[in-house]
Amino acid sequence: MNTVESATRILDTMLGHLAIPATIETQETDDGPCLQIHSTESKIIIGRDGERLDDIQYLVNRILQRQVPKAERVKVDCEHFRTIREDQMAEEIREIAERVKASGKPFQMRPLNAYYRRMVHNTLVDDPLVESHSPAGDDRLKRITISAKKSPHTD
Repeated sequence: MNTVESATRILDTMLGHLAIPATIETQETDDGPCLQIHSTESKIIIGRDGERLDDIQYLVNRILQRQVPKAERVKVDCEHFRTIREDQMAEEIREIAERVKASGKPFQMRPLNAYYRRMVHNTLVDDPLVESHSPAGDDRLKRITISAKKSPHTD
């Protein structure tokens, strides 16, 4: 059984124990495998601002890592909620970066989980004028700071 099959079985079992009727579609994305949940109970699965969906994804990956230690991370989405939200967030990140470049003032984002922090870093990695910093520590939610890169010629 491969990573995606294992993750699908874990997710299906979780939803079954919660008595939530759903079908799970496997998709391959640029970020790796995604399990797309289709359900009449999508609001329950997604939760407020996607928090429950984040928790489900976290649990699926934790259980998967226990079963298959070298398994790649699997994204869990419901009715394309995460995809739509990621598109909106990528746009927001680019807008913040433009404001930081224009003002020179750093911007601290709202608290984000590891998945969305990685998204911020990846969105800005190729921008030569801004950088993102995540505070150290084991907190689940952290505030990333986006700031202008120091020019090597200003010293």
